[in-house]
Amino acid sequence: MKADYLNKVTDMEESVPAVLMRVVSELHDVAYLIERIEPQLAELHPEAGENTAQRMMVLQGIDLAVQKARGLADFLGQVTAGMPEGWAVDVTTALNLVKLTDMKTALGNGSLRAFGSQPLSKASGDFEAF
Repeated sequence: MKADYLNKVTDMEESVPAVLMRVVSELHDVAYLIERIEPQLAELHPEAGENTAQRMMVLQGIDLAVQKARGLADFLGQVTAGMPEGWAVDVTTALNLVKLTDMKTALGNGSLRAFGSQPLSKASGDFEAF
């Protein structure tokens, strides 16, 4: 009887693995956006010299951010792969904490975006005032 209850997902609840896979997709998007910006940042302020210690530390920090985002995505993806589909969660409150409309839509609509689906021109040209 308890197992039957756990396998029933209400209208307000979604499958935990499905929600987590949307988070994985967003983390991959974050890593991709950061990675695309990195070469442009490397070219800024050429008068500072190509190999200054501070410049290298910034570039290494950017690279670390990409690696961490991908690591988190891979970790969550692997954990999610072993989860039963019957696990459910209501994401309404969590979605209310997300400020970016595109991200809120991607996390809440029940479908995965294509990898790298947010073009850099859109990410750099659009903004939301809040």
